[in-house]
Amino acid sequence: MIVKNLKIFSQNVCKNLLIVNALLETLNQFDIILIQEPLWSEIRKIPSSSDSDGVPLMGTTHHSNWISFARIPLDGADFPRVIAYINICLSSLRFLFCKDIINHRDIILISFFNNNICYYIMNVYSDSSHTALKYLKDTEVNIDNIFLMTGDFNIRDSLWDLFFPFHSSISNDLVIIADSLNLALSTLTNPCPTRYSDTAGESNSMIDLMFLRYGLLELDQHLIHPDSRLSSDHAPLVMKRFEH
Repeated sequence: MIVKNLKIFSQNVCKNLLIVNALLETLNQFDIILIQEPLWSEIRKIPSSSDSDGVPLMGTTHHSNWISFARIPLDGADFPRVIAYINICLSSLRFLFCKDIINHRDIILISFFNNNICYYIMNVYSDSSHTALKYLKDTEVNIDNIFLMTGDFNIRDSLWDLFFPFHSSISNDLVIIADSLNLALSTLTNPCPTRYSDTAGESNSMIDLMFLRYGLLELDQHLIHPDSRLSSDHAPLVMKRFEH
């Protein structure tokens, strides 16, 4: 079963184009790369009948070894804050961007087929106002076979952070959303902060999380990628098959 052998990498790159370029160049051993807060900027000028200098074509990083999925902005204030890259070696699994189910700049839902069964992966960036979670809470999403939801949820809570003593009410919404999708909080095998603060007096935190489908015993854990964080203040999360 391909689901139990997928290698998935997830990281908030803090709009750093160099990080994304490095990941796409070096992570060929991974099947899926999920990015939060990618840089969305001008790629080049395209010809225009109304502007002799051309108009800017906006977008993000592409690579010949990866199939990219990102929501097309509605306007200049609607740039997507999540993107997914699928290793071209998996193209036969017919990955699709499911905008007909969820159409939001902070959430990307990807489907693929394995043994004639449709599976889903969700990549989430929830800002400090918890915009994505409010959308998921207010939107009736009835999806079978989501096996992973991951991203930067911007919630500090004692439920997943051993060094934070408080519980947040917004965490209840996240757990309820996950439960409605038949997902459970994954265990981090090497517990440590996932966001490192550069602000004096502000502690490091664990706000990047993974939720995995109930019953996939081989995929009940994830880890912090052992390589350096490059220039991002968020640690990269990795999901792969664990041998028990």
